[in-house]
Amino acid sequence: MPLTPPTRHMLQADTKKQITGITTEVEFDASIQSLGALEAAAYRLIGTATCHIRQTDGRFICDLAVQSGKSTNERLPDSPDALKSHFLNLVTDENLRARLAEKTEGMRNVILALAFGSLAGSDNTK
Repeated sequence: MPLTPPTRHMLQADTKKQITGITTEVEFDASIQSLGALEAAAYRLIGTATCHIRQTDGRFICDLAVQSGKSTNERLPDSPDALKSHFLNLVTDENLRARLAEKTEGMRNVILALAFGSLAGSDNTK
């Protein structure tokens, strides 16, 4: 029986994006911007960039840096302006989410009360 020649494995193409050294700073007035929205936006940057939030003289200062090393994320910001724009979009989204949650809180409470009230009213134990 003839022996099968050894299989040669092809090297995989390096499709990971290498971006290092991209940093920027974004400032917000602490009297109009909530820390919660900044923290939520920073959380959404995980895997893309790091965000260090500090408060100085009534301002929130967010130090952003694209994470060093290789990433499979093809949508990594490739310039300080792109990183800043991406973060500002996330902050705007979190501000809108907070505003909508505040405006719809009453309706959500009514819906939950009706849903759980009907469950409490239907006692199926015999």
